[in-house]
Amino acid sequence: MEKVSNPTVCFFDSGIGGLCLLYECVKRLPDIDFTYFSDNANVPYGSLAQNRLIELTDCVFDEISKLNPAAAVIACNTVTARCIEHVRAKYSFETVGIQPAIKPAAAVGKCLVLATPSTVESDSMKTLVDKYGNSRTVASACPDLAEYIENNIENLDEGYIKKLLPKIKCDSVVLGCTHYIYIKETVKEFYNCPVFDGIAGTRDNLVKKLGKNDHREKRAQKISFRGDFALKNSKIFKKLILKGGLTCSDN
Repeated sequence: MEKVSNPTVCFFDSGIGGLCLLYECVKRLPDIDFTYFSDNANVPYGSLAQNRLIELTDCVFDEISKLNPAAAVIACNTVTARCIEHVRAKYSFETVGIQPAIKPAAAVGKCLVLATPSTVESDSMKTLVDKYGNSRTVASACPDLAEYIENNIENLDEGYIKKLLPKIKCDSVVLGCTHYIYIKETVKEFYNCPVFDGIAGTRDNLVKKLGKNDHREKRAQKISFRGDFALKNSKIFKKLILKGGLTCSDN
């Protein structure tokens, strides 16, 4: 089958959290166009019931399927933990999810995983902790943190954020929600230890699934944003690409 020049990969996150993962994938895959779907109005996903999560995810993936994507990326830890098997069974295109980087973090010592209540309580989290946690990993829910970051991204209060973090002594921390990437330095300072996330692993998994793309076009990538908060997400993403010196075009 002939390869499609500038194929599209679709991203889905509850809000702004997945933009950091999108940025890393845009850097790594210069010949891929990306469309970012979000549902910012319903943040935080981490407090929603299973049936509601599946309902919201299906609404977005029905729209994603219309684009016939080369692949889809679930950039939300909660949706990955709770819904990815449902998505893979229902939709024929490749779907990549994000998971907490417990394995490398647990190798450092006692590991603390920060995540939403839904992610912490999921079978997926329990499986990861049992498999890679070395019997010294604790998953702790941060009920209000993702919503605070989503609603205050332009004016985050470091002191208030620290009040939302559990006071647990540890040797490493895993960010189990992509919203938490925006406060990575605050978390590192608060716990005074290395901080891990699933960004690089998910990016590399997507690259592997897509295979080598040999269609290099003489134009910038197209980055599109869908959803009622598309302008907000586009604005935040532009700050990321300007800081990194990338060249992309909005669509």
